[in-house]
Amino acid sequence: MPVFLLVFSLVTPAYSIHVESIESHSEFTCEPIRLRMCQDLPYNTTFMPNLLNHYDQQTAALAMEPFHPMVNLVCSADLRMFLCALYAPVCTVYGHVSMPCRSLCQRAKDECHKLMEIFGVAWPDDMECSRFPDCDEPYPRAEDLLTGSEPTDQSSMTVQRDYGFWCPRELKVDPDLGYTFMGRKDCSAPCPSMFFNQQELTFIRYFIGVVSIVCLSATLFTFLTFLIDVTRFRYPERPIIFYAVCYVMVSLVFFLGFLLEGRVACNPVSPSQFRASTITQGSHNKACTLFFMVLYFFTMAGSVWWVILTITWFLAAVPKWGSEAIEKKALLFHAIAWGLPGALTVTLLALNKIEGDGISGVCFIGLYDIDALRWFVLAPLCVNVAVGVSLLLVGIVALNRVRMEIPLEKENQTKLVKFMIRMGVFSVLYLAPLFTVIGCYIYEHTYRKIWEKTWMENNCRRYHIPCPYKVEETSRPAMVLFLIKYLMMLVVGIPSVFWVGSKKTCFEWGTSTHASSTHLAVLDDLDEPVRTHHGHPSSTRSKASSVHSKASYHGSLRRTRDDRSDTVVYRGTEDRSFHGSNPRLDHPLSTHSSLHQIDSHSRHSSQRDVSEAPPTLITHGTTASDGRAAENEGTSA
Repeated sequence: MPVFLLVFSLVTPAYSIHVESIESHSEFTCEPIRLRMCQDLPYNTTFMPNLLNHYDQQTAALAMEPFHPMVNLVCSADLRMFLCALYAPVCTVYGHVSMPCRSLCQRAKDECHKLMEIFGVAWPDDMECSRFPDCDEPYPRAEDLLTGSEPTDQSSMTVQRDYGFWCPRELKVDPDLGYTFMGRKDCSAPCPSMFFNQQELTFIRYFIGVVSIVCLSATLFTFLTFLIDVTRFRYPERPIIFYAVCYVMVSLVFFLGFLLEGRVACNPVSPSQFRASTITQGSHNKACTLFFMVLYFFTMAGSVWWVILTITWFLAAVPKWGSEAIEKKALLFHAIAWGLPGALTVTLLALNKIEGDGISGVCFIGLYDIDALRWFVLAPLCVNVAVGVSLLLVGIVALNRVRMEIPLEKENQTKLVKFMIRMGVFSVLYLAPLFTVIGCYIYEHTYRKIWEKTWMENNCRRYHIPCPYKVEETSRPAMVLFLIKYLMMLVVGIPSVFWVGSKKTCFEWGTSTHASSTHLAVLDDLDEPVRTHHGHPSSTRSKASSVHSKASYHGSLRRTRDDRSDTVVYRGTEDRSFHGSNPRLDHPLSTHSSLHQIDSHSRHSSQRDVSEAPPTLITHGTTASDGRAAENEGTSA
C-alpha cells in the first residue's frame, strides 16, 4: 500500500490534462531515452513532460520502480512496452502525441494482476485502460517513427536517430570549471583511462617510470659532464647541453607522475554527488598546471634547441663562422629557445587548454582536445623538424664539399670525417624518435573519434545514456601504441649522451672524482688539529697549517736548514712515505705534536730560529736522505 501511494503521488489524476499540458508545453523537444527499462526499443527518443506529466526522466524512473519485479519476471510480454509508452513515449518530429491502445493496456493488466497482488502493487488510476483509445495497433506505430512529416510504409518501424554524446551524471562537473568532453560542456572524461583496464594501466605506468629514470640519468650525465669542463663544449655544439637540460626536466616530470600516479591528473571521486573520478582540465588544479607548464615548455624548448643546433652547424659549415663569431649570437639563441616556448605556454594557459593524462600521471594538451593537439603540438614540432632537417642537410653537403675539394692534411681530414659522422649519428638518433612521436600523434588524431564512438557503444548502458546509432566502425587503441609514444617522448633526450661520450669524458670524470676525494681528505686533515688543540690560536700555528696545506696539494714541503721541522713533526722512519719524499701528513699524532712544539717555541721566543733559516723544497722522487745531502753540499759551498 505505501508503494502504491508513492506511485500515486508522482502522477496526476486526469489523463486529459496530461495531453493538454504536453501539447501546450513551450519546451516540447525530443531527448534521448535514459530510462534503463526502456532501452533497446524500436525508438530511442522521448519527450518531457510525458503522458503522466513527469517533467524529467529521473522522476519517471522513480515512478517506474514498483513495476520492475513484474517486468523482470516477464508476467506479460506487453507490460514493458505499455509502461514505456506512458513513461517514455515516442517523440515524433511533426508533434503528434502517440498513445498506446486500450487492448495493449488490457492484456498487460490481465496477465500481471496476480503477480502485482503478491508484490503489493496496485494498478494506478491514471493507467486505467478506459482512458486509452480503442484500437488494436502495435506501439509505436509506423508513422510515429518517421523522420519526415508524412508517414510511410512499415519499413520505418526500425528507424532511430543518433543524438550524439550525452554526458552521464557520473562525469558531470561544476559549470564554473569550464570543462568540455566530446563536445559537451561541464563534462570530463573518466579517469584514469577510457580505453585500458587496471592491469594494462599498471604495466604502462611502470614502463614509463623505468624509461624516465633511464632518460633522467643520461641527460643529467650530459649536463654534469658540461659542468666539469665548461670550456670543452663551445659553439657550435653547446646547444646540445641546453637540449639535455630540457630533457632532464621532461624526464623528471614523467618520473614524478609515475610516483604520484593519478593524484595530480585526476579529480577525486565524489560519492555524495554521484560523481566518478574524472580527468583534470583547466588551470584550477595548481599541481596539474605546474606539471603542464614544465612539461610543455621544456618539450618545445628542446625541439627549438635542436633547431638552433642545426643553425650553428650551418653557420660553421657554410659561411665558415668561427666559434667566437657564433658565440656572439648566444643571447639571440637563448631569446628564441626560451621565448617561443614561453609564449606558447602562456597562450595555452590563457585558453585553459590543460588536460590531465590519467595514464602517465602528468598534465599536457591535446589528449582529448584534437584542435589543441593539431595547432599547439603537431604544428610546432613539424615546423621545427622541417627547418632543422633542411639546415642539417645543407651543412652536411657543405662539409662534404670541403672534404672533397680542399686538400687537407690526413689528420684534419680524419677529424672532419669523424665530425660529420657524429653529427649524422646524433641527428638520426634524435629524428627517429621524434618522427615516431609525431606519427603516434597523427594516428591518435585520426582515430580519436572512432575510439570515442566505440567507448560510447560499450558504456552507454552502464551510464544510462543514448547509445550511438549505426556504428559502422569500432576500434580500440592498442596498448603498444601508447607504450611507443611515451617511450619515444623520453628516448628523444638520450642522444645527447652519445655526443659527450668519449675517452676524454671518462678521463675528466675520473680526474674530477679523484680530485674531489683528495680535497675531502685534506679538509679532514685540516680539521683534526683544530678539533684536538685547545690552546690559543697564534700566527705560528696558522703558518704551520699553511705549510700543511701546500704539502698536501702540491706534493712538496718546506723544511728548515737544520731539519728542525722534520725532527719535530715526524717521529721515526715508520712515518715516512715509501713512494716519494713527502712525509706522511695524515698522521694525527705527528700533526698535533708539531703544533704544540711550535706554540712552545713561540712562547719562549724561539720563533726566530725557524723563520731565519732559508727553506729548502723537497720534490717528488727525492728521498729524505738525498735532501739532507743536498743541504750539506750547499753549506760546504
